[in-house]
Amino acid sequence: MLEIQAPEAVSGRRLTAKNIDMNISVKSEYALLAILDLAMQPAAEPVKIADIARRQKIPQKFLELILASLKHGGFVESRRGAEGGYRLAKPADQITVGQALRYLEEGNTARRAAPGVFSDLWRRVDAAVADILDQTTFAELARRWKESQARYIPNWNI
Repeated sequence: MLEIQAPEAVSGRRLTAKNIDMNISVKSEYALLAILDLAMQPAAEPVKIADIARRQKIPQKFLELILASLKHGGFVESRRGAEGGYRLAKPADQITVGQALRYLEEGNTARRAAPGVFSDLWRRVDAAVADILDQTTFAELARRWKESQARYIPNWNI
């Protein structure tokens, strides 16, 4: 199984791009990592919470709450028992980062100040970010992550 860790740019729940900060909650960051972890696993096999928590360095009790929320949102499903665990409720190419973030951050959206000189600019920025998030599936993220990791693994086969 592959271990996925948050990129170095994600430190303390702040995604930074050229001095512009986009804040997401700790819960959302961990939830996105959990979904991505499940997207990287064989589809039919449930994954134990402890395995996800260990690979992603997420406190297990917090992950249990997050996965319960994701289950309620229709992103994951669970199976009980010794062979149980969690898996994605839909194929990873049918779940976008935008769908997950909207569900996870529901009620946590900060409203901008009253209309002003920058109102149109902020609307366009929000629309551009939403467009990128809505077009990015977890299957694409998993593929890109695997490709980026494969570049740095020496291959000694001749």
